[in-house]
Amino acid sequence: MKPESRNGYFSSTFLVEFLRSFYLSRRFFAVVAALVAGFILAQLLSALLAPMQTAVLLLSVLAALDALLLFLPRGSVKATRLVPEKLSIGDPNSITITIVNNYRYGLSGIVIDEVPAVFQIRDFRLPFSLASGKSIALTYTLRPLQRGDYVFGAVNVFGSTPLGLVRRRYRFDQEAHCLVYPSIVQMRKYELFAISDRLTEAGVKKIRRLGHTFEFDHIRNYVRGDDHRSINWKATARRQKVMVNQFQDEKAQQVFSVLDMGRSMKMPFNGLSLLDYAINASLVISNIAIHKHDKAGLITFAQDVQSMLPASSQYGQMHRILHTLYMQHTHFLESDIERLCAVISHQVKQRSLLLLFTNAETLVGMQRRMIALKRLNRSHTLVVIMFENSELSAMVEQHAKNAEQVYAKMVAEKLMHEKRQIVKELHLHGIQSMLVAPDQLTIETINMYLELKARGLA
Repeated sequence: MKPESRNGYFSSTFLVEFLRSFYLSRRFFAVVAALVAGFILAQLLSALLAPMQTAVLLLSVLAALDALLLFLPRGSVKATRLVPEKLSIGDPNSITITIVNNYRYGLSGIVIDEVPAVFQIRDFRLPFSLASGKSIALTYTLRPLQRGDYVFGAVNVFGSTPLGLVRRRYRFDQEAHCLVYPSIVQMRKYELFAISDRLTEAGVKKIRRLGHTFEFDHIRNYVRGDDHRSINWKATARRQKVMVNQFQDEKAQQVFSVLDMGRSMKMPFNGLSLLDYAINASLVISNIAIHKHDKAGLITFAQDVQSMLPASSQYGQMHRILHTLYMQHTHFLESDIERLCAVISHQVKQRSLLLLFTNAETLVGMQRRMIALKRLNRSHTLVVIMFENSELSAMVEQHAKNAEQVYAKMVAEKLMHEKRQIVKELHLHGIQSMLVAPDQLTIETINMYLELKARGLA
């Protein structure tokens, strides 16, 4: 009795698995539709009835044979998904699915991956064709727009034989949790350019250095284009050839990325919030500063200072900055810059470069902050970085066709003019400022940092 019950168990298990995995293909339904049309036509031409009946019998036999080939225990399909441990927000992230065909014949079909629900992808299909005993790697990209924990589900492979009448579904439990961090892709990209001294290839302007810093490095041979004021006359007389002094940037300067997390930073652009653009730029500029032998720090604030990382260039500082940036989110109230000023005055004693990422829409709102900004600028080198409203720019450039569009265009021009007035007001009070489009924020921030270093202001 026990063997029989065991066989009955295996039979019921196989039947359940068969019913869950058995699918009829589009080719099968196309043939059935053709047969239905043939039977309708056979009502008019009786000579077609016998061939159509034979065709139905042949289709049934071929479908049964196709199902038998697919569900034989000798053949199988294996699939694995390779997902990066950390995904980068706002960047295309590559996901790879590897399929191995262990059947004795070729397979074709589609792969449906259960991507995180936040992407709302409802038509995911990766077609494949694979010979016997071979493997294939299928790659697709995802562009996450929010930081957080993303969960991948199972990988579903729908395979069919060359007959293509039946499909078998293979379901592989490949659940994976991935954390979406600030743009690690951008950080590594600019890090590579900085290490190889090729930042100009990434769009960073070549800055002409004004004068020298006070930190001597070494004496080297004169090269055409060197400043004649750098000539070391004693070394030149001793070597009987022109020698120049080589200087290097002053090191160990503090560079703080200061992020405003008030409600104005919630505004979206191309799927990301302004805060996310500021976070990505802060991550890149912190990494560049450390590679330029400066110290990088981070301050985030809303109604109060939310987090503060002291400036450092030690190993592990970038990991701490990355983790802190991952945890940030916008608040619903307006930020208190006076509280920020008090904390910086108390905590940051050394003169530092403060890159303040914020967004001010009205001149009156900026004037309320002006006293605190001027106080910060007296103790440190302050750069106020604001976002240009690209939607307003597009509205201004459009040709107005009716009175309503003319009115909307005038309002947009007024708001853009007020933004430019804010920048001028900051310059009048001796505060460095930038008005930049969100997609150009990282490049322009690096340009500003390098320019300030060249001028000896950072």
